[in-house]
Amino acid sequence: MNNPLLIPFDKAPFEQINNSHFKPAFLEAIENARKEIDLIVENPEAPTFENTLEALDFSGQQLDRISSVFFNLNSAETNEEIQKIAQEVSPLLSEFSNDITLNEALFKRVKTVYEQRNTLSLNPEQKTLLEKRYKSFSRNGANLDDSEKKRLREIDAELSKLKLQFGKNVLAETNKYELLLAQEEDLDGLPEGSKEAAAQLAKSKNKEGWLITLDYPSYIPFMKYAKKRALRKKLSLAFGSKGFHADELDNQENVLKIVSLRHERANLLGYETHAHFVLEERMAETPEKVQTFLTELMEKAKPAAEREFVELEEFAKELDGIQQLEKWDSAYYSEKLKQKLFNLDDEKLKPYFKLENVIDGVFKVAEKLFGLTFKEVFDVEKYHDEVKTFEVYDNAENLVSLFYADFHPRPGKRGGAWMTSYKPQYTLNGKNNRPHISNVCNFTKPTTTKPSLLTFNEVTTLFHEFGHGLHGMLANTTYPSISGTSVYWDFVELPSQIMENWCYEKEALELFAFHYETGELIPMELVQKIKESAAFQEGTATLRQLSFSFLDMAWHGTNPSEIKNVKAYEIKAFEGTNLFPETPETCMSTAFSHIFQGGYSSGYYSYKWAEVLDADAFAYFKENGIFNKKIAAKFKEHVLSKGGTENPMTLYKRFRGAEPRIEPLLERAGLIKKAG
Repeated sequence: MNNPLLIPFDKAPFEQINNSHFKPAFLEAIENARKEIDLIVENPEAPTFENTLEALDFSGQQLDRISSVFFNLNSAETNEEIQKIAQEVSPLLSEFSNDITLNEALFKRVKTVYEQRNTLSLNPEQKTLLEKRYKSFSRNGANLDDSEKKRLREIDAELSKLKLQFGKNVLAETNKYELLLAQEEDLDGLPEGSKEAAAQLAKSKNKEGWLITLDYPSYIPFMKYAKKRALRKKLSLAFGSKGFHADELDNQENVLKIVSLRHERANLLGYETHAHFVLEERMAETPEKVQTFLTELMEKAKPAAEREFVELEEFAKELDGIQQLEKWDSAYYSEKLKQKLFNLDDEKLKPYFKLENVIDGVFKVAEKLFGLTFKEVFDVEKYHDEVKTFEVYDNAENLVSLFYADFHPRPGKRGGAWMTSYKPQYTLNGKNNRPHISNVCNFTKPTTTKPSLLTFNEVTTLFHEFGHGLHGMLANTTYPSISGTSVYWDFVELPSQIMENWCYEKEALELFAFHYETGELIPMELVQKIKESAAFQEGTATLRQLSFSFLDMAWHGTNPSEIKNVKAYEIKAFEGTNLFPETPETCMSTAFSHIFQGGYSSGYYSYKWAEVLDADAFAYFKENGIFNKKIAAKFKEHVLSKGGTENPMTLYKRFRGAEPRIEPLLERAGLIKKAG
């Protein structure tokens, strides 16, 4: 079979691939990667950094490329066949990964080099690679006996299947639910654009009326604007009960199995819990430090959140006689209160945030900061017509990266927004191979009468994911395994979260926030209101983020063997952070894809951790000008280009001159008064 995945490619050959190519490609690529490992192991020469560590890092590139194409499609453009293939190949990949880390002869070579490390003239990047690779063996079972290694393999194979099944169930639940409204009065309060989108969606499915789904661009406007409380409740309960219906899509058993296997795996490797295992390789280092960090933030946020809740409750009572504020009231009355306090309505802002203008804006910000230019190209193969492709160049017109952008929801695309890579950056035989980076989002679609107009939250999401993109695009290292976003997990959100800050700045908004019909620049009083409202209900927002982090640590920082009831355990974990009455019909854990399918287990705290870094880093820009070339160059040199080549705190201190302080975050959130 002439398989496009097995012919060496630079750009992913999306338009030549069909599903039948994947499994044969995986099988052959795994076999080829095994042969590369065998060559390293059977090398008669004494182990050196070059013939063992370097050779290992550049092995399996064919397999890595095929995996990146396949698993990105499984997230952005999946179908039942792809999901079935994922279930079949994941255990094979898990087994191959184990074959490497449990290969005694290979570990012996790595260990020999590791034990000589102090006598070798290694640069910081090489030292990091050696340390990281040695730990990847020792932390994944290289020192276990044969029966323990066998059990580790079984656990990893089962976990890879369970995580896929978890995600598959969440996507199926999201796609399955539809709220079809026949009466226009059921849409009272909804902006015209949202009504039109709902009518268009119904029509596309040959249905009469208006269709609301659990996809964010449909769900969020309904929860924020729909007057009918009973319908908000219905939608909220549907959203909150994904994977919690005791049917074939139920995730309760998957959650219990995943945490139990992760715990057993950590114990097998000599760690107290999964969190202890994970956090050893994070800036936070231990579960105790994470708990201290979260508790310190909660002490600042909870009093503010409680005040905000009372204010919202009184407002809802005064406005509509609501006696008890429920979860499905939160977004609706928050939006109303925000309009009252700031006369700021997302709908007033949306005309200034046409998607194409915002994309142009984020490109201009990148140009002013880092000297990048983006040129749309039309000869790159794509996996869907909606995907846009760009070549990225630096000031000297060198190609920096290829950039894919995919912005709208589809049935085959999972919810949320993410950055990913189709090809990493690395340097081999004197050639700097440039990366292929992708941003995938779920933004409001254009309608027959309006272009895609973004909410301000969607604007910050676009900037956020683009920050991750820059981390990938500007990578400039030697080894693929420590390039780009291959950094400690609680450092990875710094480049993304810092980019959000430019969305609130007049100088940046002037580059792209033009009315889509009149071309008028966003009025500066609206910009001022955006800034003033940035800390609106920030106590509540912080408490919510902290609640997710506490839930994550509850699942992964303790022995889960006694947990029998997912919902009961979740209620206990949320105890200190809950403001709203409990809803027995809903469960967060059964759809908490970040920690049960993605890479955030024992790592959800990293969003807040990175906020400390980003607030401190942006304060440095603010002091010297938000487009200060010198500071941008330092950020590019010490953070964006260096990937995981050195300890992140070392890199951060080189950029900032000191460790980050928590005060800029607390000041920005309005949780403490600004000094001076």
